[in-house]
Parts: sequence; C-alpha cells; structure tokens
Amino acid sequence: MKCENCTKKECSKKQKNDDTQSTSVDALSSSDGLEEKNEFPTLANAKTLLSDCLACDSCMTSEEGARVFQQNQKELFRILNLNKKCDTSKHKVLAVSICPQSLPYFAAKFSLSVNDAAKRLCGFLKSLGVHYVFDTTIAADFSILESQREFVQRYQRRNQEEHALPMFASACPGWIRYAERVLTNLVTSHICTAKSPQQIMGSLVKGYFARQQNLSPDKIFHVIVAPCYDKKLEALREDFFTALYNSQEVDCVLTSGEIVQIMEQKNVSMKDVTEVSVDSLFDEMKEGDVVRHDGKRSDGYLEHIFKYAAKELFGMEVKEITYKALKNKDFQEVTLEKDGETVLRFAAAYGFRNIQNMVLKMKKGKFLYHFVEVLACPGGCLNGKGQAQTEDGKPDKALLNQMEEVYAAIPVRLPETNVHVQKMYQDWLEGMDSEKVQETLHTTYSAVNQTASSLDIKW
Repeated sequence: MKCENCTKKECSKKQKNDDTQSTSVDALSSSDGLEEKNEFPTLANAKTLLSDCLACDSCMTSEEGARVFQQNQKELFRILNLNKKCDTSKHKVLAVSICPQSLPYFAAKFSLSVNDAAKRLCGFLKSLGVHYVFDTTIAADFSILESQREFVQRYQRRNQEEHALPMFASACPGWIRYAERVLTNLVTSHICTAKSPQQIMGSLVKGYFARQQNLSPDKIFHVIVAPCYDKKLEALREDFFTALYNSQEVDCVLTSGEIVQIMEQKNVSMKDVTEVSVDSLFDEMKEGDVVRHDGKRSDGYLEHIFKYAAKELFGMEVKEITYKALKNKDFQEVTLEKDGETVLRFAAAYGFRNIQNMVLKMKKGKFLYHFVEVLACPGGCLNGKGQAQTEDGKPDKALLNQMEEVYAAIPVRLPETNVHVQKMYQDWLEGMDSEKVQETLHTTYSAVNQTASSLDIKW
C-alpha cells in the first residue's frame, strides 16, 4: 500500500522496513514466555505497516518504528495474560478509552445505533478482561476549552507578538509530526499548546482517576481505541512520559480496525455481545448516551473556537456557521464580519495536499487566516486509515458515508456545559489559571532537525 505523503521510492524502502520490523515484533511477542499457557490465542499475522501511517518514514526514527510496532493486539493480550497469572504484583488495572470518531465505525459496520455500538463494544472489551471502558469526549471538552482561551489570548496580543497568529490546532498527531520534523521553525510556534484529547485522556486516567482509585499510575495499563495509526506515534512522545512512575500517559493505541480483527479472530459479532454501559471517571456512576462536539467530521475545534472568539472578542453571538469551500471540500473557510470589516478568518485544511498549499501561502506571506483546524486525513478523523478501509487499503466510501450520517445524528454538547469539567478545574486542577492546568493540559512543540530530502515531500 502506498502512503499518500511519500514518493514511490520512499514507500518501497518503507515496505522493506515494514517486513523486517514486523518480524522483530513477532519475536518480541513470543519471547515473553506467556504463549505456552495463554488463555488468549495468538492472532493470525495481523500486522500494522508504516504505510498505514500518515507519518512518512523520514519523520520516524528506527527506535520509534520498533516501538510503534509493539503497539498491537498482542500487547493487549500480554497484559490480559499477566492478569490471569498468580503473581498479583505484576497485575495491571486495564483501562480502555474510546475516541468519539471510532464509534460511528462500529455502528455503521454492524448496523447498530451509536449508543448500542458503545455498549456492545464495552461489553466485548470487558469480556476479554478489561476493567474500565471510558469515552474520551470529556478529554476533548478540556482540549477545546483550553484551545478557545489560548486563541483569544493570542488574538489580543497579535500586534505585540510576531508568532501569536495564526494559531493551528494541535489535536492531529500526523499534522504535528509533519510540522515538527519537516516544517520546523516555520509553524511550531503557531501550534496551539493544548494537548490533544488522547493525551488529556491519558492525564485524566493516570492522574485524576488513579488518585480516585488510590492507584499508582504505573499500575494502570491505558489503551486508546482510535481511528488512525498516527495516534500510536503520539503516545510515544517524551513529553507524555512520567519519569517518577516510569509510565506513559497512554501505554498502547489500537485502531478501530484492530479491535474488529480481534473480534474476527475470536469469531465474535458485535450483535452477539451483551450490552454494558460505558464507565465514568467519577465514582461508580455510568456514562449516559453518546454525545459529540460541533464539527462535521472532527472534534469541532474550528466551530467552538470561532463561536467563542466571536462572543469574547466582539460580543457577537454566532448560532450557525457557514462554510465556504475553496479549492476542494477539504479546504474551507469561515469568516466573521463586523461593521463591514472581516475580523475573524478561520479555515479547515484536511489532507496533506491542502496542508502543503497552506504552508506555501505562509512562506509567500499570503496567509490571511487567524486559526486553522488542520487534520492529516482527507475527510477528517472519520476517514482515519485505521478504519473504513477496504482490503486493498482504499477508503470504503459506502461505509464512510454511513459513518458520517451516524456521526451527524449524535447530539452535540458544548464543553462549557459539562459540570464535571467545571468541577475538575476547581477540585483537581486548582483553578482555570493555575500552574497545574499548564502542566496537565498543555505541552510544547519544537522543531526537530531533519535531512534536506525530507523537506521537499510532494503529495
């Protein structure tokens, strides 16, 4: 399979690396001595290729490549098998967090409502031995709220700071990896510092939830179910590692498709699984119906930040947003006018071709946008390469259309209305303007030296 942001020569080299590293992962899995008495059977050659990942191999070190390959179903089964053994000192509390953009995939694939899909997926995971199953929507609440506030602050100091604007969204790890490794200093100072929902969920599970359960973070094994493979790379970032507990915020990322592979290996259909309500981070309560944020195919950063900025900066209440498609449906803009002047100009740029065009405009000094929601996948997060793909690696357009319909039908909840989030700001984070908020919900991005050849990638 050819990845969309590589030349044929690079992909050929990548395929060779894939085969070599995939073999090494199989060796690692079998060397742990667990397979002799495993209750969970070995999966039949289900492997992740670097060509499935949007980050090209020039953006990834060999060490990172090896660690990415270890984030597979076998790692989940390794923990499940450890928990079945008598040595309780090695047992882990297994928590799985599900991204909102993964649920429409399960709902469409198995002809279920999104609420039924969430409950059956939870039931399936718990039948394997998972202890807790969470929804990451609350983490997206935090990420959006912090992004909103940061944009307004940047806008207010735009005339004093050269790099205050434009601000780029920070939720897509494929985009972040490309920006740090290829674009370097051109855009890294413009990226919003709010962590992505995945990594905020890592902080919630290994910080807030661990404390609630009186657990050390290293006693929790945290798995994310996500729509794309780049989330695996994000989980490996050094800034998401706690040295004190020798623990990553996210230990393993499995794509939606990899979860379906587990079901197929175990001959289980979602329709045959008992429904179990998704867990809450708060005491013994269970989550209610699935909700989402404003946004057609993503977590809705553009829409939430636009409406918030319109109100905070200009006192204007925006109810509905009108998108204007430019070169294609994956590059659209939204503007706000006041007294005949355009005071806000936002854009959504999905897919690397649009990202490259955006960057070229920046280089030429013709970039007029205040904020850009950047996503590496054409079509947005629902079209992540970890789901809705045919056997030959192409997008399953029929399934994707169903997923978009399912996603659009999910009720929208504003982050500001989540009472748990507001309470956690006070009780856990010591106030919205505290140092702990910066430490827990924010990170930094910096340029990484790359070879010259990686700077001229064309799509």
